Amino acid sequence: MCGIVGYVGNKNAQDFLISGLKRLEYRGYDSAGIVTISGDNKAALIRAEGKIANLEDKVAKNKRDDKIGIGHTRWATHGEPSEKNAHPHKAGEIYLVHNGIIENYKELKKTLKEHKFASETDSEVLAALVESFYKGGKYPLADAVVQALKLVKGTYGVAVISEKNPDEVVVARSGSPLVIGVGNGETLIASDASALVGHTKRAIYLNDGEVAVIKKDSIEVKTLNAEPVSAKVEEIETNLAAIQKGGYEHFLLKEIMEQPESLKETLRGRLNVAEGSVRLGGPGLSEGELRKIKHLIIVGCGTAYHAGLLAGYYIEQFTPEITIETVIASEYRYRQAYIPEGSVALIVSQSGETADTLACLREIKRQGVKTIGIVNAIGSTIAREVDGGTYVHVGPEISVASTKAFTSQVIAMVMFGLTIAQAKGVKSTILKPYVEEIAELPEEIRRTLEDTNEKIAEIAKKYKDYEHAIYLGRDTAYPTSMEGALKLKEISYVDANAYAFGELKHGPLALVDDRFFELALVPEGALYEKTISNIQEVLARGGHIIAITNTDFDLPVENVVRIESQIKIFAPILMNLVLQLFAYYTTVAKGYNVDQPRNLAKSVTVE
Repeated sequence: MCGIVGYVGNKNAQDFLISGLKRLEYRGYDSAGIVTISGDNKAALIRAEGKIANLEDKVAKNKRDDKIGIGHTRWATHGEPSEKNAHPHKAGEIYLVHNGIIENYKELKKTLKEHKFASETDSEVLAALVESFYKGGKYPLADAVVQALKLVKGTYGVAVISEKNPDEVVVARSGSPLVIGVGNGETLIASDASALVGHTKRAIYLNDGEVAVIKKDSIEVKTLNAEPVSAKVEEIETNLAAIQKGGYEHFLLKEIMEQPESLKETLRGRLNVAEGSVRLGGPGLSEGELRKIKHLIIVGCGTAYHAGLLAGYYIEQFTPEITIETVIASEYRYRQAYIPEGSVALIVSQSGETADTLACLREIKRQGVKTIGIVNAIGSTIAREVDGGTYVHVGPEISVASTKAFTSQVIAMVMFGLTIAQAKGVKSTILKPYVEEIAELPEEIRRTLEDTNEKIAEIAKKYKDYEHAIYLGRDTAYPTSMEGALKLKEISYVDANAYAFGELKHGPLALVDDRFFELALVPEGALYEKTISNIQEVLARGGHIIAITNTDFDLPVENVVRIESQIKIFAPILMNLVLQLFAYYTTVAKGYNVDQPRNLAKSVTVE
């Protein structure tokens, strides 16, 4: 959620901190701040409520050529958005930035009687706790940080500097990501590798329970128990072009339009269309292990959860004797659910850092169940902790609302299901239609986006003033409608909710009136006639329906978006593109911030 950056080297620290924070804006924030220390041990703490532009204006009035500093974008958890609650927090000579939540901060605060608290945050408590062990520089900074963290309950990614130690930064993590960029005569810190792009291609991803002392030309990593760690330097795969708008007005539109190429990357080297087969090396399961799978748990939050639901509908069509259970991570982590023998868990997360999903992963592993990651972010915590996995390779998503990851997550999970089916001996004649359509999807996605883009923009203008919407679908179109409603809800703030068409008579029909519009997904297939009957029920009650279909449709609804494609099985994937465009253009018409919707963050690293 929050963002951390840090710098020690020979260049201007303020310049890097501001540019790094701008790279992390997409994660969501309500205030920002930086602190730098000069060669004569004088600190400059600058904080501002609101956008980074406000902070940038303040920094411009207090320019310094300091070579070390840390910065932060805050997403409020404890205390309202304000300058006093913004990071970095100060305690004596200590300055600290913190991502995460300190659960026992109230108890710790009672013991820190010498510190006069200026904020309402849990993070200032941690700064004061570090200072209580540091004692104005009597003890090494790293030792003080370690001693403080041993008393903490909760999650953290922290970076700490001191006026008495103007050549080093101490960082540590537990449950909140931190990346160390290895440069030439400089070392950089960020909570997301995107802030490091263009400065270095080499990075160390800290693991939970690790602490690093960082200087411009050295990095020393240890555990909280002072055990040395041989840190692995990895290559950052993201390039600068991938985190720029590339001529689009918003990142969200860019990422929607990137889906033909991003899905190609997901599929690269994994399909054999001639044989109608799939080859996934990442999961690391032998054919014998695949044959033994009887129960598939799919774990995710938000868009990842919807992707799991949709993939589950598909996988059960061709995998015999497998029970599929798609669960919301924030609920599942606290359930006393029995996991039967023969289970495998798919852990789905774009960022690979989602706190609730990560907690589920660890509990499922504790029970001896194999875990397979469906992750986008290379080097992320989930990617490192699962037993095996499949990267979706869609590239960075800068907009808070996930789009291209959803498409690739669904297809990656379907390919895993096809791999199970192959191992279980399902006939290729059954599997081949799925493989063939998957291979055709990138081109069909491109065509659908081109064909529907302008029409959707016009339709969105007609419905921009509605405050309520009902999204409706059956079978595979139902989880697709859930994802479409979420997109509209999170960026345009329309009260959009999804229902299975068959549930209309069990309550939702009471909502149909002039305050609502309805968005109906009408794919060709066995349930087409039943879907038509459901639409007629809405029309009979004065509904305002937009229908998205890939077949002939002649009911008197207000608007029809027809998708011209030979894709049948995966038609809901194409329909979801239309829903993404509709959410985007509705938000543009309303004049809201498309890429950074209020109250939301890209990577949810706290519970």
